[in-house]
Parts: sequence; structure tokens; C-alpha cells
Amino acid sequence: MKRLLRAIGTALLVPLLLFEEWGWEPLAALVGRLARLPLWARLEAWVRGLPPWAALLAFGVPVLALVPVKLLALALFGRGHYATGLLLLGSAKLLGTAVLARLFQLVQPTLMRLAWFARWYPRWKAWKDAVLARVRESAPWRRVRAW
Repeated sequence: MKRLLRAIGTALLVPLLLFEEWGWEPLAALVGRLARLPLWARLEAWVRGLPPWAALLAFGVPVLALVPVKLLALALFGRGHYATGLLLLGSAKLLGTAVLARLFQLVQPTLMRLAWFARWYPRWKAWKDAVLARVRESAPWRRVRAW
């Protein structure tokens, strides 16, 4: 049973992992370009200077800021505006990923000072990389890439 639940959980996470993998670096770089603006550069410097627990809590800001947007998208779905709702939800996901990716680049060294994070982040990364490697080695993935 445990093996089945693990397989189902992994299968549900693969699309999310693929999206994050595809967009993480380019989106972080895109948001990083904003650092050319003096105000944004000061904001990034402030974020880099946060203590570890505050840096961890900083991840909640973009997540919470996008909740009303996602709720609006759900309301649009409920009223039959599927295309608009999907566009809004996709845009929120893209924006959220971009901001979180840049935020993680800024605070990862600080987060590594948290013992539990320093212990679990490498494990998460290794697991994620192994899952993505299995996906990339799969026949369906190779067929799509060859197409």
C-alpha cells in the first residue's frame, strides 16, 4: 500500500516538477533583471539580509498575495468563463513561480543555516532529480522530444 501511495504521489507531482524545472531558472533570471532598478535592488538586498526564519517566512508573501487571484480564477470557472479562468490561473502560476524562484536564489544561503533545511533540502533535490531523470529516460518522454 505504501508503495502504491508513493507511486501515485510521484505521478501527481511530475507535471508540477516538470513545470518548475522548465521555468525555474529562466523565470528567476527574468525577475532578477528587475534588480537593475534601484528600489528593487534595495528590496533584494534587504531580503538577502533577513535572518533564517524570516527568510523562510518571506516565501509566504507571494503565496498569500496570489490567493485572491486564484480564488477569482475559481470563481470564473464556476461562472463558466473557463478560458479566462484558465488564463488567470496560468498567469498566477507563472508569476508565482518567477517570484519564488528569484526569492529562493536570494535566500538559499540563509536557509541553509537552518539545520533541518540543510539536512532535507539536499534530499529533496536528489529525489526530484531522480524523478526527473526517470521521466526523461521514459519512452513517452523520448518520443515527445524526438517529435
